[in-house]
Amino acid sequence: MDAVILELFGQDPKVKKAISIARNVSVTKAPVLIVGEAGVGKRTLSNVIHDYSTRAGQKMQIIDCSMSPEEVENSILGHRDDESGRFHKGILEIANKGTVVFANVDGLDEEFQRKLHKILNELDDYDIDIRIIATTTKNLSKLVGSGRFYRGLYTLISSNSITLPPLRERVGDLKSLCDYFVSNYSNSEIEVSQEAMDKILSHYWTHNVHELKTVIESSLETVTEGQLTLENLTIGEKKSVINIFEEDNEG
Repeated sequence: MDAVILELFGQDPKVKKAISIARNVSVTKAPVLIVGEAGVGKRTLSNVIHDYSTRAGQKMQIIDCSMSPEEVENSILGHRDDESGRFHKGILEIANKGTVVFANVDGLDEEFQRKLHKILNELDDYDIDIRIIATTTKNLSKLVGSGRFYRGLYTLISSNSITLPPLRERVGDLKSLCDYFVSNYSNSEIEVSQEAMDKILSHYWTHNVHELKTVIESSLETVTEGQLTLENLTIGEKKSVINIFEEDNEG
């Protein structure tokens, strides 16, 4: 798994430090806050933490906190169906003994932040044992300072904080990441032409690793002679942009 992690994230010192922290904290029960722009790999790093922990054989549940307040609360705590009367368990109960990822935690309704903080502090009373991972693209400390994020919840989830740098700050990883995705999404041996690689290296990857993955995957669809050329690249094309926004919550 170590080789896969390095291939997927790269060799940049900041990334290697983030992975090292993730592996060290995975063997504890402590909550983890993962910070970074959209597409840098927060979801993937959450998987790494879960898979390296003693909870690896248990469920990892993910809740997108940017949904409506009602949807978020129902998904986390559970709810009763108005028509059938059937009660649907929340992810805190479903993921017992496993991991819960609060994706886009900054999107939580301010009132529910306080309620969630109280519930998470009382999980032992409900015989629920979960590892908490939260992800965000925001500076939560600033949100706390401006009164838009509850300090108690921030303190709880940020005891271990990991920051993943944007792809533009680690251009040296672009070639290895490109090779990884080409190998992963191709059924045959394909090389990337120098012109195509130059374009990849000079592009401003707004959506980071996820955008690169999406571009490579769509570009490979038009490769016919064993080489991904400049003409195959779908950088900036509508199809790639749509895919990026459809899957942007992958982190």
